[in-house]
Amino acid sequence: MVRRIGDYFSRWADKYMPDPFLFAILLTFLTLILGVIFTDNGFFSMLKHWNKGFWTLLTFSMQMCLILVTGYALATTKVVRRAIEALADIPKTGAGAATLVALVAIIAAYINWGLGIIVGALMARQVALRGYQKKVAMHYPLLGAAGYAGLAVWHGGFSASAPLLVATEGHFLADKIGIIPVSQTLFSPLNIVVAVFLIIGLPFLFRFLNPLDTGEVVTIDKVLPNIDELLADQGEEESEQKRRATVASKLEHSMIISIIVGVMGLIIVVWYFATSGFKLNLNIVNFTFMFVGILLHRTPINYVRAIAEGTRGCAGIILQFPFYSGIMGMMKFSGLIVVIAGWFVAISNQVTYPLLTFISAGLVNIFVPSGGGQWAVQGPVVVEAAKTLGVSYPKTIMALAYGDQWTNLFQPFWALALLGLTGLKARQIMGYCMAVMFIGMVFFLLALLFLPA
Repeated sequence: MVRRIGDYFSRWADKYMPDPFLFAILLTFLTLILGVIFTDNGFFSMLKHWNKGFWTLLTFSMQMCLILVTGYALATTKVVRRAIEALADIPKTGAGAATLVALVAIIAAYINWGLGIIVGALMARQVALRGYQKKVAMHYPLLGAAGYAGLAVWHGGFSASAPLLVATEGHFLADKIGIIPVSQTLFSPLNIVVAVFLIIGLPFLFRFLNPLDTGEVVTIDKVLPNIDELLADQGEEESEQKRRATVASKLEHSMIISIIVGVMGLIIVVWYFATSGFKLNLNIVNFTFMFVGILLHRTPINYVRAIAEGTRGCAGIILQFPFYSGIMGMMKFSGLIVVIAGWFVAISNQVTYPLLTFISAGLVNIFVPSGGGQWAVQGPVVVEAAKTLGVSYPKTIMALAYGDQWTNLFQPFWALALLGLTGLKARQIMGYCMAVMFIGMVFFLLALLFLPA
């Protein structure tokens, strides 16, 4: 049954899922129309909100580009590549490959959502490459979907935006709900059960989505025409320039320079964790990736080449993030996000409220694919309703967090980095993601209905 559902959504996505850029444009049109209909904003007012929000994600866009290219550069070093290859050598079947990729991506995303994106993408690609070498039929689109699974669990992990924000002194809702420690959210019975289920259950769900008919399997060589280049050990190559006795060439191939600058960076990394604890964010992840990569590539010119290769996958991020930023601007400044949340509050009672908060958060996430941004706008609405209905704040927060993360399986926004690294198209992976989303939604609704937070 699971496989049939996966096949259905895979065919649907292949037929109807547009390129992520067109998806962003269609969402822009829809948000503008909804704002005109359901708020007191006219067409031009909505355009102004769009413009106001359009460039607000520039810093984040650069961070995402950096995590892609620095992660790629780190993965192409000999040491890391061999470690990934050792893991990639474990699966003996296509189903086992999907299980392993999903498991690794989910564990990485529980540590940090940015780590989950890059680790999931690299595992999906490397496992598929190893399968090609071993002549084991591995369905590359399914591996790509499994690599994206981490974005469906991150908001219950250690980098969760809403639970961490409400546990911080002076957060913007502190006067209404006080400080809510992570012991009541991330380490509540509700989230522990959910986390265990997702870590164990999701990988097996992906396992059952693997095609039985080998004729339906799309191997990596059918997606990446340059597969022989990927398999080549580029680290062994030595350019003609290196053998030239010029000052510039000697500097470019100087191991001493890489060691000095790499050690400088690692000193800062050690200092950061010593003073801040194990507190991961995009900046420190990117910083660590960069300087470890510089050290492991051994020479400056090797690192430059690896970064140049990795930047090929940034096009989607550069083009589409401003459009999603504009959508967020329309949702926020028009008040549309409050209107949508209000619809679900109006039909809620004490029992159904967590369930409807989950659904409303999932819907809003399609338009505002940012956990922190969504909590900033939708948070005040849901906590006020929770107070009125007598629902616990921790359960409300986690219901919103689960809804926000779960519809990432429909929204290709966060998949852009993975698509850039794997060479896959959104329509190739999103059908499998959607199958997991609809099947897993039942578990979340049951957990929110019966488990305490």
